[in-house]
Amino acid sequence: MKTGRLAMCFWLAGAAMAAAPQTGSSVNAADGRIRVQLMSRHAVTLSSEIPAKISAIPVVEGGSFRRGQALVEFDCSSYRAQLHKAQASLEAASQLLKVDNQLAKYNSVGTLELTQAQGKAKEAAADASYAQTLVSKCSIVAPFDGRVAKRSAAVHQYVNPGNPILDIVDSDSLELRMLVPSKWLATLKPGSRFTVAVDELGASFPAKIERLGAQIDPVSQSILAIGVIDGKAANLLPGMSGWASFK
Repeated sequence: MKTGRLAMCFWLAGAAMAAAPQTGSSVNAADGRIRVQLMSRHAVTLSSEIPAKISAIPVVEGGSFRRGQALVEFDCSSYRAQLHKAQASLEAASQLLKVDNQLAKYNSVGTLELTQAQGKAKEAAADASYAQTLVSKCSIVAPFDGRVAKRSAAVHQYVNPGNPILDIVDSDSLELRMLVPSKWLATLKPGSRFTVAVDELGASFPAKIERLGAQIDPVSQSILAIGVIDGKAANLLPGMSGWASFK
C-alpha cells in the first residue's frame, strides 16, 4: 500500500514538471523566434597606467564624448619635474659629447673618454624618453565617440595602474547577438534579413545577419549569429534585448 502511494507521488511530480513552462530558452518553439541582445562593438573599461591622483573627470555618467576628448586627467606635477630634470641631463650630456667629438679630431681625448661620453648621452636620452612617456600618460583620451556607462573613481582619488575609472561604450555601433540552431546553417547566411522586436521600446526594426560564429556548441547544437540593424536608431542602447523573427 505504501509502495502504491509512493509511486503515485512520483507520477504526479513528473506530470507537474512536464506541464511547467520552460523559461530562459533562447528559442521560441511556437514560432521559431530567437532571443537576441544588443551589444556595443566597442565597450572599454579605462584605467590608469601610472600611479597618480585624479585631478579632473570632465564627463558624467550617461554623458557623451567625442574621439580624442580628454576623459580623465591626473596630477602629474612630479612626473613633469622628472621630465625637466631628464631633459637638462640630456642637454648637458649632448654638449659634453659634442666637445669630445671635436677634441677627438685633434687626438686631444682618449678613446675611453669618448666612449664614456657617448654612453652617458645615450643613457640621458633614454631617461628623457622614459620621463616623456610617463607624462604622456597623464591624461586618458577617448578612443572613439561614445557615452559613459559607469564611473568607478572620483576627482582627488589616488589610483594605481589597472584601477578601473570609467566604463565607456559606443552606443552608435551596436550589434545583435543570438544563438541559433545549427541546422539553420543550411539556409542562414551573412546577409539574411530578419526583424528584431526590442522589448524595452515595444518597436521592431529591420536587420540582417553580418557574420556567423566559428564553431558549433555540441551540447546545445547552436551557433552564434551576429546581426546589425539597418540604418541608425538613436533610442537603441547596449543591453536591450528582444526577439528576432526570420522570414
